[in-house]
Amino acid sequence: MDLRLRGPSRRPRRLLAAGAAVVVLAGAGTWTAVASDEAPAVRATERVMSVDGARIDTSYFTASGGGRRPAVLLAHGFGGSKEDVRQQAEDLAADGYAVLTWSARGFGRSTGKVGLNDPKAEVADVSALIDWLAKQPEVRLDKAGDPRVGMAGGSYGGAISLLGAGYDDRVDAIAPAVTYWNLADALFPNGVFKKLWAGIFVNTAGGCERFERQLCRMYDRVAESGTPDAEARRLLEERSPSAVADRIKVPTLLVQGQTDSLFPLDQADRAARAIRANGAPVDVDWIAGGHDGGDLESDRVQARVRDWFDRYLKEDESADTGPAFRVTRTGGIDSTDGAAQLRGASADTYPGLESGPRKIALTGREQRFANPAGASPPAVSALPGLGGGGLAQLSSLGVGVSLDFPGQHARFDSAPLTDDLRITGSPTVTVHVKSTSRDAVLFAKVYDVGPDGSGQVLPAQLVAPVRVEGAESGKDVTLTLPAVDHEVDKGHRLRLVVASTDLGYASPSAPATYTVSLKGDLSVPTAPGVGTAAAPLAAWVWWLPLAGAAIGLALLLTGRRRTAAPAPDPALAEVPLQITGLSKKYAGGDRYSVRELSFRVEKGQVLGLLGPNGAGKTTTLRMLMGLIKPDEGEIRVFGHAIRPGAPVLSRVGAFVEGAGFLPHLSGRENLDLYWRATGRPAADAHLDEALEIAGLGDALARAVRTYSQGMRQRLAIAQAMLGLPDLLILDEPTNGLDPPQIREMREVMIRYAAAGRTVIVSSHLLAEVEQTCTHLVVMDRGRLVQAGPTADITGSGDTLLVGLTTDVPDPLLDKVAALPDVESATRTDDGLLVRLAGSSPDAAARLLVELVRLEVPVASLGPHRRLEDAFLTLIGGSA
Repeated sequence: MDLRLRGPSRRPRRLLAAGAAVVVLAGAGTWTAVASDEAPAVRATERVMSVDGARIDTSYFTASGGGRRPAVLLAHGFGGSKEDVRQQAEDLAADGYAVLTWSARGFGRSTGKVGLNDPKAEVADVSALIDWLAKQPEVRLDKAGDPRVGMAGGSYGGAISLLGAGYDDRVDAIAPAVTYWNLADALFPNGVFKKLWAGIFVNTAGGCERFERQLCRMYDRVAESGTPDAEARRLLEERSPSAVADRIKVPTLLVQGQTDSLFPLDQADRAARAIRANGAPVDVDWIAGGHDGGDLESDRVQARVRDWFDRYLKEDESADTGPAFRVTRTGGIDSTDGAAQLRGASADTYPGLESGPRKIALTGREQRFANPAGASPPAVSALPGLGGGGLAQLSSLGVGVSLDFPGQHARFDSAPLTDDLRITGSPTVTVHVKSTSRDAVLFAKVYDVGPDGSGQVLPAQLVAPVRVEGAESGKDVTLTLPAVDHEVDKGHRLRLVVASTDLGYASPSAPATYTVSLKGDLSVPTAPGVGTAAAPLAAWVWWLPLAGAAIGLALLLTGRRRTAAPAPDPALAEVPLQITGLSKKYAGGDRYSVRELSFRVEKGQVLGLLGPNGAGKTTTLRMLMGLIKPDEGEIRVFGHAIRPGAPVLSRVGAFVEGAGFLPHLSGRENLDLYWRATGRPAADAHLDEALEIAGLGDALARAVRTYSQGMRQRLAIAQAMLGLPDLLILDEPTNGLDPPQIREMREVMIRYAAAGRTVIVSSHLLAEVEQTCTHLVVMDRGRLVQAGPTADITGSGDTLLVGLTTDVPDPLLDKVAALPDVESATRTDDGLLVRLAGSSPDAAARLLVELVRLEVPVASLGPHRRLEDAFLTLIGGSA
């Protein structure tokens, strides 16, 4: 069965530049084998191919046996290389595909200029690679020179998949992810320049000079003027899949990210409508992540891509390709591990972005606001690269992180909703705009506002820019808001905000006054056909609510006091941290992660939290930061009990997994931006003090992309220090640093604590902990092993090192451990590490007598002060 949907009207459209034959460079082919216990061995062959003067670095993956098989071209994202998709390539090869990966022009080891998928360069390379696949004995052919081949990739690689299908009729199925349909619309939405993402694009490639000359000139021109021109649009559109919309006629799985201010959901919507109009099967999958962070659901998506190719390349009719439409929804936080809970909803047909509209009345008078000179300060919505996990993910969890400045926006509110509302698609509203300037640039967004005006959240941190031309005399404008999937709870309001600035976009630098008024209701799509399949209800479901109500009433009457937060303890008001009887067992676990843990930390201490993997350190830190709840015991910070969202947590700063920074901004600008996003007053940041402690000096004025790893780490520590928190928590702050950088980080921690503040550091570098920390807490298997000053734990008198002339057998070691004054005896590289049960002055002398009596070959005996050996003794070698 031929599933390529060629039809009589489809002509061969291979784009081959003159002389684009592939040449495998002599001596460039090497191969390795990759095998596992559960999958066939995969052979990887490395080749550098010459295509029209460019050297294209490729890897070819096949598994043993199986005869001829379909092929897959697997493309990488912008700024990456073929190595980024190696694991997926190996997995597909093990599943019975011949997989070819390559580094696009200008990336990895491939030469040439970046052409943004130029039809005469990158797209022509795809056709040349298909030519090569057609000659491989492992690859299944539909006819001579025509291999059965699919294409997949994310972002930049997703676009080349779409373009490959449009320009070369030998492509049989595609699975592009988080990519664009029209690059001009993505970077110049509604005539507004997306300057922040455009700058990141250029910097990720290594600078403007790495691009084709006409692209570089176009970027310089638009970046300088702040306004995209017709020539810029034409240049990007001709390199976009939309340019060949009528030619893409193959089965297409479109995966698009909900947390994506670069390529929003409307890009996949346009692709789906165009390809379906050509008669091809199209499925759409909205994932929880995107270019702004969140969960990319890699395992699930890759499994769906494999099933898609099984169905349309292997012609496996039993392959389950999934629903026509699927959306991942975030259902809050898992209290056991702090991870976002994801669940899927689906529909038998793709609903588009306008399905099931519901009218929501908005109120608000005509409002005037300013576009400030220089468009500064700008409002804040999405911040690409900031925060590692992405601000968009925070909004899905009900955390508001956007920022609008007074006098620079108009707002219109709905009444409180009388029932829950699920927005799935793009809301629309018509407003009347008037400007004192010829053109107005506006940024529209819809907030979810909590009861009584508290806690406004911008879904997915997305904003819709629009350039209104000829606005001097007034103009009605229909605003199409960003497509989202967002649940608005009963009692919440919807708030339309129309602002004059946004950090991610270019606004006119000349001051102007805008006047905006409503011209109709807000139309909200609800996609009623999308839902989660309901499972049959068990009998107990019917009586469970009654039982629950009875239990709830009993708890209300008898346990009211349990829900109230414990009162602050005045006696601990000056104690940074006291943990008492802390225990935590994760749901489904067979043992406690933390069990009956108690210790206290005083002001001015640098406390090291030590323990082997699985000791419970991370769980303890997560409970300390209020991310998860303990099963038993309590944590008090300055006398206040810790609960999720406890106000006292504002006195706690944390550096856990490193911070993401905008590479084109300076260190100081990144910190300023981060603090402004918290919504706290600028005076409370104590920016200069934090920077002085971090010791970055003149580097603060440089772009972060020029920073070394050590400088980035110190900038991240400075970010955690903003506001000068009284308690600073650092998890592995020296990861990835070289010895001089580790020494600098040590000095940073010591300086911070020197002012009377407290630092808790978790690290596996025991030598550094010994030099940095004044006190230690050692954990093993969830329990406290020992706590106290570092000098005491390393062994200032009760731990002795016995040097030996020869090793001792196990029976003799057991006899030493059984001596009356000995608590433990452990082999080390230097002899025996003996921990005494007491600390009497003559304990060492008595031990020496006993060792001689037992005929232990003693060469030396003295106190031992190395933390590493003391640590191993304390945990019994379980590290």
